[in-house]
Amino acid sequence: MSTREPHSMHLADAAVAMAQGEQSARGIADAQLARIAATDAGVGAWAHLDADHVRVCADRCDAVPASGRGALHGIGVGVKDIIATAEYPTEMGSPVFAGNRIAADAECVVRLKRCGGYVFGKTVTTELAYFHPGKTRNPWNPQHTPGGSSSGSAAAVAAGHVAAAIGTQTNGSMIRPAAFCGVVGFKPTKDTIPRGGVNVFSDTLDQIGTFGRGVADAARLAGVMADAGRIAVDPQSSTAPPKLALLRQYPWTRAPDPAAAEALDTCVARLRGQGATVTLVEIPEAFRSVDRVHRTIMMFEGGANLGALQDRERARLSIELNAALDEGRAITQADYEEALRRRIACIECFTEWHAPFDAVLSPPAAGPAPEGITATGDPSCCTLYSLVGFPALTLPVGRARNGLPLGMQIATSAGTDDRLLAVAAWCEARLPFAGLV
Repeated sequence: MSTREPHSMHLADAAVAMAQGEQSARGIADAQLARIAATDAGVGAWAHLDADHVRVCADRCDAVPASGRGALHGIGVGVKDIIATAEYPTEMGSPVFAGNRIAADAECVVRLKRCGGYVFGKTVTTELAYFHPGKTRNPWNPQHTPGGSSSGSAAAVAAGHVAAAIGTQTNGSMIRPAAFCGVVGFKPTKDTIPRGGVNVFSDTLDQIGTFGRGVADAARLAGVMADAGRIAVDPQSSTAPPKLALLRQYPWTRAPDPAAAEALDTCVARLRGQGATVTLVEIPEAFRSVDRVHRTIMMFEGGANLGALQDRERARLSIELNAALDEGRAITQADYEEALRRRIACIECFTEWHAPFDAVLSPPAAGPAPEGITATGDPSCCTLYSLVGFPALTLPVGRARNGLPLGMQIATSAGTDDRLLAVAAWCEARLPFAGLV
């Protein structure tokens, strides 16, 4: 079991420590609250946090007899502020929704509570989970972005505020901030975790996922929220060396930062040295511009879902969001329907493309977190797996020359989440990474 301080324990280790009576939910919560008090002024991970409420929830967990404790017992979880929670406002990163209260929890929150967890607080999101950033800064260097749109969730885990957090992804909103902040980000197969009670941008592309300090942490949180049997709560690492593919660059992205490319090559060499086979692959020629398919669907559906809001509140929406909604509302129904047909063809193509391999490795971003906090970085390395809805995970694997984290994206085909987690755990064991705390 981990010997870390309570605030920086992995979720899995904290669960074992509580089960064995070595830690209490209140003791862990108090340590996390102290960490937040000491560091969040420079990070800004939280949109809403009530320390007294956290203590009440932790005490309630400690009062539950051992026979009634679930897989997430005593774990406080950060929840992205587009996900409804009864005890905290859901303001969605926008002044339009200041003080917005929703009476019922989102279904994913209902499930985490059912398994013994509780809502620690609401983490900062970009405006309505699009590009306009909130207050969050990268915990490794506050002059750099944490990524987005799940900015606060990734930063809160990296900074030792919570062991795990919930996020969402429509393009690169989980995998990219996880890579920028040096944590594990896991986006399961689309709709494995129900989206009821989560603000909608794109019905086709929105997906819920999890952040943790390790693969087992992200998997456990996802497992308790997923539909029954879709994800193992405690996944087993692959025992045999996996058969992997390596995609060095997506054709619609800029060339990777040299340090990021070098880090990925170093990881591949280590994995090969441990018995993995790694085959270089490229995106099939006919699908080298599917980023346009993704954009058409995302913008059209964003315009449809948020158009009425824009009509009422244009003056209080950001330039970025207004431009996106204007673009989406100008897309024709015929072009949208053609993009949906192309998406189905993409799913068929990339299911076959993945078939010879246990998983495909690729960059989660073109490099480390960019300097500046007025933008959240390029999401385009995540576009493919958001479009087709395949499970994807980013693993922190190294550091850039400026000291910021670098990640490696791992993906498998739809419905093979447990295989993805097994391969990721196998890789994690052979690619050790020292987190921020």
